[in-house]
Amino acid sequence: MIRSEIEPILEDWEEFATTILPAMRMGKTGLRDHAREMLLEIADDLDSHQSESERAEKSKGKAPAKGQESWAEVHGSDRQSSGFTVIETVSEFRALRASVVSHWTKAHPTISGPYLEDLTRFHEAIDQAVAESLEQYATVKEMDTRLFGAILLASPDPIYVLDLEGRFIYANRATTQLFALNLEDIIGKTSVDLGFSFASEFERNREKVMTERSTYRGKFTHRFDSGQGDRFEYLLAPVLDGEQNTEAIICVFQDVTERTLAEEKIWHNAHYDLLTGLPNRRLFQDRLEQEVKHAKRSNLPLAVLFMDLDGFKDVNDSLGHEAGDRLLSDVAKRLSDCVREEDTVARLGGDEFTVILTGAEQHKDAEQVARTIIDALAQPFLIDKQPVRISVSVGIAFYPIDASTPGALLEAADKAMFVAKTAGANRMCFFASSEHTGESPS
Repeated sequence: MIRSEIEPILEDWEEFATTILPAMRMGKTGLRDHAREMLLEIADDLDSHQSESERAEKSKGKAPAKGQESWAEVHGSDRQSSGFTVIETVSEFRALRASVVSHWTKAHPTISGPYLEDLTRFHEAIDQAVAESLEQYATVKEMDTRLFGAILLASPDPIYVLDLEGRFIYANRATTQLFALNLEDIIGKTSVDLGFSFASEFERNREKVMTERSTYRGKFTHRFDSGQGDRFEYLLAPVLDGEQNTEAIICVFQDVTERTLAEEKIWHNAHYDLLTGLPNRRLFQDRLEQEVKHAKRSNLPLAVLFMDLDGFKDVNDSLGHEAGDRLLSDVAKRLSDCVREEDTVARLGGDEFTVILTGAEQHKDAEQVARTIIDALAQPFLIDKQPVRISVSVGIAFYPIDASTPGALLEAADKAMFVAKTAGANRMCFFASSEHTGESPS
């Protein structure tokens, strides 16, 4: 009967199996193959002769080993790896039993004699199959647990599990080493209890992961007592139960100190002048663009000073490039001392420097800064134990009077500087006056 009715039996089986959550993700082949082979294996078993003692043992799920893996064992292993729970796996066998019995009773309305014996043996075979499947399920589950534990233990990254209150319920060895705490001093505590500086923000993100059942990636800076790094990235992920409710939170830390410092160094080298430490042309242009946008939003003026050193080439030629480099470095320090912290001093290249003055409402504000710079750079520099004198020509342009875009504003200041230099150097020139008079008093 099992062999002749196997397709209708499997159709009933498939209809039930698709109501189980993990089975919904499986194709028809994955659902049916084990069931088909288990039914055929049971049919072969029913055709074989068995003693009363053998049947008694089988009814208890203790049939003698066959020397090879049964299809029930294959099924249990597959279901465990496919995410089925024990209850869901047992439910499949119940459905299989019910389907076979239903078709059996239709084929034999009156069950007696040999048919009754066969049906009894079928139940015994199903019981044995359940036992084999669950035993294999448990074996694979236990192995997975051991492997998972070994992975967690060997992981160089701190990994731990929090309950719904944010308390530690598991922490691997890397976590205890990072925290410089014994496991018993961690379990049952929260990040707040442990006094971590990032605890407040971390707890907010943990609660978000818990309620939204979604992962979260974050960063923090903290120096643990172990002294291992101070820049970290972390991942929070929910552990969901069968009803898709959060029952715990997994957290993984990764020390990214070396990578972050390397990235910061690369960014710094790309945006700062290596000789003077000032912002380079690239960073200056970015800041000028941002300041122009801010000035436009706030309706405030903005001034740009363009400077070119007078006599630098002579110093460079007479004393050498190393002396010239030291002179440029000293010039950068003096320029920085002449402006406020919120202003930007930059080196565009060679002996050209710029300053962005924020909130310079009148010409006299920019003029005062320019005169301070001219006076500061007129003082002798001590290079190789000998005084060196230079001067500076300064061009000044205002946003939005002289130009309304960053590029045009820098160009206007450059033109004003050129007028100042051709007029005798060591002086300043406003863009507007350079356009009309061609000069400005020093």
